[in-house]
Amino acid sequence: MKSFTFEHIYNPGHVIGENALYQHIHFPEMLTRYDSNFLAFKKQPTLEEFKKASRFLREFHRANGQKHVKFLFPENHKPSDELMDYFKQEGYEKGFNELYLITPGQFPSLEDNADIDIREVMEEDLYAYLAFQYEQDMEYGPGFADQKVDMHKRNFKNPRIMQLLAFYKGTPAGSLDVIIEEDSAEIDGLMVHESFQKKGIASRLQGFVMERFLDKIIILVADGEDTPRLMYQKQNYHCSGFRYEVQKVYE
Repeated sequence: MKSFTFEHIYNPGHVIGENALYQHIHFPEMLTRYDSNFLAFKKQPTLEEFKKASRFLREFHRANGQKHVKFLFPENHKPSDELMDYFKQEGYEKGFNELYLITPGQFPSLEDNADIDIREVMEEDLYAYLAFQYEQDMEYGPGFADQKVDMHKRNFKNPRIMQLLAFYKGTPAGSLDVIIEEDSAEIDGLMVHESFQKKGIASRLQGFVMERFLDKIIILVADGEDTPRLMYQKQNYHCSGFRYEVQKVYE
C-alpha cells in the first residue's frame, strides 16, 4: 500500500505565508472555518516560539474579524509537556486526529437494504443536499451555515469533489463528500442525521465510495478521542498516523 500522510488531506485554505517554523493557512472565502484558518508547525516549537506565533496569528485574525486561533503540530509527535501545560493554563482546547486508510477490497460486505438509497448529488438533488447540510451546520450558527452553503455550491462545480446524499425511505438522512486524487479517494464530512442513527447509513455511504473507487486507496481523518474511530477500526481501516492540534476562541 502506498504511504499516505496528513499532507495528502484536502484543505481549501491557501498558504499565504511560510517560514522555517510554520505555514500560514488562510481561507478568506470562509473566515469562520477553523479547519482552514490556522498555523501548521513544520517542527516542534519551543514555548517561546509558540507564544510568538500565537501573538502573530491572534493579531492577523483580529484584523480580519476572526475570533479564533488554531495550530497544527508535526505529524506523529505530541507537543512537549511544557507546551501541554501552557495550553491548559491558557485555556486552549487540545486534541488529536488520526489518519485512516483502507483498500476497497478490505471493506466488509454489506447486506442489501432497500430502505437506503445512496445518490451522487446532481442538479435534481442539489437543493435537498444543501438543505440537509444547512440543518446540520446550524449547530454552529446561521452565519457559519450560510457560508457553508456557498462552499458546498463551489464544491458541486469542482470535478475533484463528489457529493453523496443518503436517503432513508425517501428522506435525506446522511451525506459525505469524496475528494478524488490520482491514487486516493478521501472521505470527508461523513454525517448521519440523529433521527437515522444506527440504521447502517454511514456504512452504506462508505460502501458506495468503495465500489466507485476500487482502484484507489480510501483515506479519512477521525477525531482521535471520538467514537467514530472505533467504527473505522471495526471496518478494517488501518491507522497510519496522528496529529495534535490546539485552538482557542475569544469572545
